[in-house]
Amino acid sequence: MSTAVADRFDLSPERAWAAVVGGATALLALGSVVFPRLVYDRFLWRYFWGPVVADGEGAQCAVRDGGVTELLGSSGACQSAVAAGEVVAFPGYTTVSTLSYVVILLGMLIGVVFLLRRLDIGTELRFFFALFPFMLLGGAMRTVEDAGVAATAAGVEPLIPFPASAVLISPFIYFTVFAFTLACVMAAYGLDRRGIVDDYARPLFASGAVGLAAAVGYLSYLAATTDYVEFYPQVLVPTLVIATVATAVTWAIATREIPTIRQGTGAAGIVIIWGHAIDGVANVIGLNWMPALTGTANLVPKHVVNRLIVDWTARLLPDSVLAVTGDAWPFLLVKLAAATFVVWVFNGEMKDESPRYTILLLITVLAVGLGPGTRDMLRATFGV
Repeated sequence: MSTAVADRFDLSPERAWAAVVGGATALLALGSVVFPRLVYDRFLWRYFWGPVVADGEGAQCAVRDGGVTELLGSSGACQSAVAAGEVVAFPGYTTVSTLSYVVILLGMLIGVVFLLRRLDIGTELRFFFALFPFMLLGGAMRTVEDAGVAATAAGVEPLIPFPASAVLISPFIYFTVFAFTLACVMAAYGLDRRGIVDDYARPLFASGAVGLAAAVGYLSYLAATTDYVEFYPQVLVPTLVIATVATAVTWAIATREIPTIRQGTGAAGIVIIWGHAIDGVANVIGLNWMPALTGTANLVPKHVVNRLIVDWTARLLPDSVLAVTGDAWPFLLVKLAAATFVVWVFNGEMKDESPRYTILLLITVLAVGLGPGTRDMLRATFGV
């Protein structure tokens, strides 16, 4: 909405944002009622709720016909349903859902900027580092849901059965983690302003660390007491070591070639590259090296970008090379290059002109790498 239109209707930027978000939501709700087969079944259900149902129930796909959902357990049955023109949803992301999530993320970022501005917080890098455990927490909570699916497959009641477990499945987990993080932010700033603590960053970091410890602790408990969750340190340790080495090498090259690259982010730039390196290395190990490291099957790519890179690598390289290198390693290079480029974009002028928006963008860039990377690393580490 343009500034002129907002001024004409006496709308503040916050109210204009709320009007756009509310209007889009109302249109989808109205369309679902008036055109349920088109708007709900073939858009909202197929790309958003259907994948959650299939994921949460551990099915190969879910099929919706006449308002009834059927779960299919074989890829052949799923392909037959697709060929028959039925509304089929597969676990994971699609191009449509990924692009939709980008739009939703941008809308949420604008709303969060308004909120932080109203609260007059989030202008310093301490805020970025204090939220670091929350980036890991999202991936850990997602792995808890993966463990629940493994429990269901083993005939055991999971800690959080479906549909309640939907709060731990994309896209709903983003709202779950956001709500928890916002509550911790408000509590930490409240303690700071009342003089109970000297710095909000310490209790904020601690609250995220406690949540992360609880999630990983629960996974460790399952690994020690059940047969459907394992623990593979030979996956965890190489992931952390290789990602750290790759980050050090990338940062050394980047700062040598572009001395000003650290001007806008400082040490936060290293953390961002490390977060995306975790995502890249976890994919390489999880998609290519699980049989060699653990004797179990490789994981399956669930995101559009890494699935596309894996497919193209498999097409372009001969089998003799793929047998040695695997097909996921270019994803690591893409992640390192993309993260380095983003760090370079955040120059000093941008931070000076809009520090709150810059900090929020840095948090978002780290979250979209470290969140999925943590999940992939822990999925492989705990064999779920």
